[in-house]
Amino acid sequence: MTSPARKHFQRVSAAQAAGTAQPNRPQNGDQYELHAAALWEARRTLKGIKSVQAKIEKKRELLPQFDDYVTGVLEAGNGAQDDVLMTVLVWCIDIGALEGALDIAEYAMRHNLQTPDRYERDTPSLIAEEIAEQALRMLADDGAAASRIAEILERTQAITADHDMHDEIRAKLHKAWGYAQRDAGMLEAALGNLQRALSLNDRAGVKKDIEKLERELKNVAPGDTAQG
Repeated sequence: MTSPARKHFQRVSAAQAAGTAQPNRPQNGDQYELHAAALWEARRTLKGIKSVQAKIEKKRELLPQFDDYVTGVLEAGNGAQDDVLMTVLVWCIDIGALEGALDIAEYAMRHNLQTPDRYERDTPSLIAEEIAEQALRMLADDGAAASRIAEILERTQAITADHDMHDEIRAKLHKAWGYAQRDAGMLEAALGNLQRALSLNDRAGVKKDIEKLERELKNVAPGDTAQG
């Protein structure tokens, strides 16, 4: 286990390096190199695991070693291209740590950071699609906090709203947001998002849910539906 003093050193060193690196140029510094090496080892470990669920659990185990580095970059970074940071962003989504992922996403979008080539999507598209898909998986689990997920998806939409992406990806985000709102009892807001998803992609798979919501809303007294 890393000592508090060591964790503080990693955070401060990462912040110092991130603050002096040139925007849009590759990140540098001892802490970046150390964590890039740790990331390489972590990816090699993951390649040896066939089960998707086992990979997710291993990522959950591996991610804490990057926490202080990420905190340092987010505190003082000025936008250097950082493959460690961007990989941590994706892994946070994979394990369902969506608030942490969005903290990184906001920094990445503010500084126009690019995803590593292996992800084959631009940053806004990756953020919108991966968070939407993870949110849908979380909503499918019993006991998922729908209102919290709706807030996460609203934040995701706000981060990516001004960026170009394929309509199908934007539709997926509105679909997930609408389902979260529906499960949280925000029926009118949910209907609006599902209708938006359908307008963007007529194969979004939401037509029956729209019809069901419209029927439910007709039977609800005014003022009984929450707004989102």
